[in-house]
Amino acid sequence: MSAVRVAIVAEYYPRAADPVLGVWAHRQALAARDAGADVRVLVLHRPLPPLAAVKRGDVGALRAALRQPPRATLDGIEVRYVPYLSPPRPWSYATWGAWAAPALGRALRELRATFPFELVHAHYAVPAGDAVRRAAPDAPLVVSVHGGDVLATARRSAYARRVVTRAFAHARLVLCNSAGTAARCDALGAPATTVVHLGTDLPAAPRPAPPPGPVDPAAPATLVTVGHLVPRKRHVDVLEALARLAPRWPGLRWEVVGDGPERERLRARAAALGVADRVALRGQLPPAAARERAWRGDLLVLPSVDEAFGVAYVEAMAGGVPAIGCAGEDGPEEIAAAGDGLVRVPPRDPAALADAIERLLRDPGRR
Repeated sequence: MSAVRVAIVAEYYPRAADPVLGVWAHRQALAARDAGADVRVLVLHRPLPPLAAVKRGDVGALRAALRQPPRATLDGIEVRYVPYLSPPRPWSYATWGAWAAPALGRALRELRATFPFELVHAHYAVPAGDAVRRAAPDAPLVVSVHGGDVLATARRSAYARRVVTRAFAHARLVLCNSAGTAARCDALGAPATTVVHLGTDLPAAPRPAPPPGPVDPAAPATLVTVGHLVPRKRHVDVLEALARLAPRWPGLRWEVVGDGPERERLRARAAALGVADRVALRGQLPPAAARERAWRGDLLVLPSVDEAFGVAYVEAMAGGVPAIGCAGEDGPEEIAAAGDGLVRVPPRDPAALADAIERLLRDPGRR
C-alpha cells in the first residue's frame, strides 16, 4: 500500500532568518512523515518586513525577508517558499489569502506534476486555508486551527469572519488544538472537527524533587516564561507580581525566553518597578534550548489571554516544573483538567498571580 501524499501549506514555518517560527507546524509535518505519509511543504512567504520594523528603520528585517532561499530541505522534508505581496497586516490580514492565491496556485500545479498529492493540509484558515480554497478548489482540504483564526481574525470584522467561515466550509476536516478551539470552529461552521493536542519531548531523567522542609526566601528561585513578547502574553503582569514579591523574596529572579515588540517596554517597566536586576530577557532560543531553560526553573509563569492551547505549559510540566496560566482560557483549562500540574489565576490580576507564585514557592511538596 502506497503512502498518502500530503501537500502542507503554511504561513508560519521555519525560515533561514528565523528557524523557530512555526516550528510546531514543522514538527507536525515530521510526525506525519514518520507515521507513513509522504510530505511536501509550501510556505506562504511575504518578502516584506513587519510594518513595525519599517517604522523603526530595521534594514536587517527587510534583508532577512528578501534573502530567504526559494527552496530548502528541513530534516529530510522538501520545503518551497512561495513569495507573494500584500498590504500591511494590521488592516488587511483577512485578505492575504486572496493575495497569495495566484502564486500558490502556480506552486501547487508545479508540485502536482512531480508529486501528485492527494490531500492539502493548511495551517490556519487565514491566509493558508483561504488561499488553498481559491487556488485549488478541487483539492481535498484539511485545516489546522491553532487559535488565531477564531480568537483574533474572525473577530476583526464581518468580512474577516466570512473569510474564516468560507475556509472552514470548504475543508473536509478542521483539526483543533483544544476542545475550546473546536467549539469555536463549530460555531463558525466547520463541517467536522477533531482535537489534536500538541505534545513535547521528555527529559532524559526525571527532575529531582525539591528538598522538604521550610523554604528560605533568600535562596535562589527562578520564574521562567517562554513566549513571544506581545501584549496578550501579559508579561507585564509577571513584572508587577515580581515587584510585589521582591521585598519578601530577595532570591527571586525571572528569566524570559522569547522576543518581540514588547521587549523595550518590558525593560523600561522593570526599571521603573526597581526589579531590572532580577530580570533576564534571554531572547529567542532554539526549541530544545528553550525547554532546557524552562526545566531549570522553579515555576513556569505565563498568564496569557486568548490562549487556545499553550504548549509552553506542557513542555514545562513534562520536565517536572509546575506552571501558572489563566482561568477561563481554552488551553490552560483543558491542560489543568488532565492533572494538577497547572495552577490557574484570574487574568490581568498581578496580585492573584503573586499570591499563586508565593504559595507554590512555599510548598515544595506541591512543586
